[in-house]
Amino acid sequence: MIHQYQLGGHNIVLDICSGSVHVVDEVAYDIIAMFEANEKDAIIAAMQEKYGAREDITSDDIEECYEQVVALKESGKLFTPDTFKPMAGQLKAKTSGVIKALCMHVAHICNLNCAYCFASQGKYHGDRAVMSFEVGKQALDFLIQNSGTRRNLEVDFFGGEPLMNFDVVKQLVAYARSIEKEYNKNFRFTLTTNGMLIDDDVIEFANKEMSNVVLSLDGRKEIHDRYRVDYAGNGSWEKIVPKFQKMVEAREGKNYYMRGTFTHANPDFLKDIEKMLELGFSELSMEPVVCASGDPSELTQEDMPIIMEQYEKLAELMLKRDKEGKPFTFYHYMIDLTGGPCIYKRISGCGSGTEYMAVTPWGDLYPCHQFVGEEKFKLGDIWTGVTNHEIQNEFAACNVYARPECHDCWAKLYCSGGCAANAYHATGAITGVYKYGCELFKKRMECAIMVAVARMLEEQDD
Repeated sequence: MIHQYQLGGHNIVLDICSGSVHVVDEVAYDIIAMFEANEKDAIIAAMQEKYGAREDITSDDIEECYEQVVALKESGKLFTPDTFKPMAGQLKAKTSGVIKALCMHVAHICNLNCAYCFASQGKYHGDRAVMSFEVGKQALDFLIQNSGTRRNLEVDFFGGEPLMNFDVVKQLVAYARSIEKEYNKNFRFTLTTNGMLIDDDVIEFANKEMSNVVLSLDGRKEIHDRYRVDYAGNGSWEKIVPKFQKMVEAREGKNYYMRGTFTHANPDFLKDIEKMLELGFSELSMEPVVCASGDPSELTQEDMPIIMEQYEKLAELMLKRDKEGKPFTFYHYMIDLTGGPCIYKRISGCGSGTEYMAVTPWGDLYPCHQFVGEEKFKLGDIWTGVTNHEIQNEFAACNVYARPECHDCWAKLYCSGGCAANAYHATGAITGVYKYGCELFKKRMECAIMVAVARMLEEQDD
């Protein structure tokens, strides 16, 4: 399978099943486009008709270019057949019963009342609650007991707002540190916070114990304060920005992410990214909103071309700032063209419900944080383990080849079939396809690959 596109002044050809990325001249680009459906003579004739009047392209050049395309095909770098379907599900089968990460919902309460919150202001369609140390301790024990030979285990302190239960967070980290050597484990902790309760104690603790912190900021003050308000309706921007700046400075600008959400109110989200950069932040993420159909914040078809243009302009901005010596990271543009995930991981997806689970304040297990509160997706609990094997088996079978709509999609080995939660909320099935999200993802991938290509070419020139 081939995907061709032109962006940033580059002719880019992706050979999906080999993972090869080719940057080619215009003649090669056109030959590749015709290659599978036409004989050699027809292709050569078409190229001569198109380029024959140009002095810099001879008939010999066209013939040589055609032969180079043939050689790439023969070497398995172009038009590689898809032979991966029989592997679908093998990784999950091999790691069956092995859990590597938990999303710990230490607080189903929040001090903000964000209108677009998928978690119903932290309640997850249920009761307000905080996790006790005893429940959290059992969750960590459950993770260790079900982690097999995995050494590195990941725990994300999540909510609601986890800092509203900060003492328990500290106790749980201390407990994990006290037992990790005994079990030959290494815990990597992440804290996701809206920032309202950040103080010196939080900063010091996070710098010592958190491998990463995720900080919620939507960019411009007027955009952020439109949705991210307290229960009195007051915006939170002016309170949290100085706290975020202090925390990021204390972390020496590393191991954090500013996590923004763009909605129908700001499809021009590049302005929000530029504001974050102006504020001194350089590790950035802007996610499309996840909300119910008909919600005022829902992205519309009219927003789509604006968003697509924003992704292109974002790529241009990244390359511009590279040259200025002021680079920044955009989470969705992080891609490794020389390595990246193995094919099993590309096929099987995120591991929700199998390798990764969410734990509620009272110890119930769900496939991930976006399913919490959906009773039919409850997997079990941290005392008895997974008992709803029917649902877990659905997630184990959820891979890119389980979605018929993905079979002919060039991006399938980049998205691994996409987010099961988004698919479910859009279609009612975890093997469905959230089509709007698919279009955004494909654009992000095109831009991410272009940025990576441009950077590699720049390095070669240096």
